[in-house]
Amino acid sequence: MLEARLSQTLLLKKIVDALKEIIAQGTLDCSDNGLELQSMDNSHVSLVALSLASDCFEKFHCDRNVSLGLDLKSLGKVLKCANSDDAVTIKAVDRPEKITLSFESDGKERTADYELKLLNLDQDHMEIPKKDYTCYIQLPSSEFARICRDMSMFDESLTIACSSKGIRFSAKGDLGTANIQLNAGTAMDVSIEVQEPVTQSFAGRYLNTFTKATPLADRVKLYLSEERPLLVEYPIEDYGHIRYYLAPKVNEPDF
Repeated sequence: MLEARLSQTLLLKKIVDALKEIIAQGTLDCSDNGLELQSMDNSHVSLVALSLASDCFEKFHCDRNVSLGLDLKSLGKVLKCANSDDAVTIKAVDRPEKITLSFESDGKERTADYELKLLNLDQDHMEIPKKDYTCYIQLPSSEFARICRDMSMFDESLTIACSSKGIRFSAKGDLGTANIQLNAGTAMDVSIEVQEPVTQSFAGRYLNTFTKATPLADRVKLYLSEERPLLVEYPIEDYGHIRYYLAPKVNEPDF
């Protein structure tokens, strides 16, 4: 049986909002360590991975591993029924056909229970190779969202070039060209570590969708290597993360 309680629904709302624009459905794997979800988008260009430790919850009990097939858009609709400061409890029995979400107001004056049918999803959990990246960038998540938004006005592709001089985002299209250069420093709080220079182009619409996770974290981490998918990571405090993997537009590798 699974029983997980968050003191505020807002965190769960942010997580679902960050997932549902990339994947419509996903399998939430629950264990005594916490919750994990991994799925690819329909075009198999992007992969999203969520990890949330049991310590994130006010109360967490999972006496045996259970997998929950979720329609994320439906889950998002149910979460809209709750106030952001309501506590939420997620319950599921062994071999469940549904989950129960219980919302409770701060003063316990109002409680609401909703049942959501589960899906029978045939999704394999992929092992992502743990290899070192040659470029690592950390910057404010709001700045990354702004860059992705501004670049999308010029072209569908966004090129990221990382070197010891800094990181450059560029786009070129019918409207013209756009270049944004960020250098390591304290003014914007940008960190850059480079072992080898990297230049790759990515689909801007995916990067813009990744920035739906901006409310989860003040800072975002980017990892790049030649001929490898870009990794965009949003930490969820000290409890976990959402990671997005995006294949480059040229020589797209398989995950």
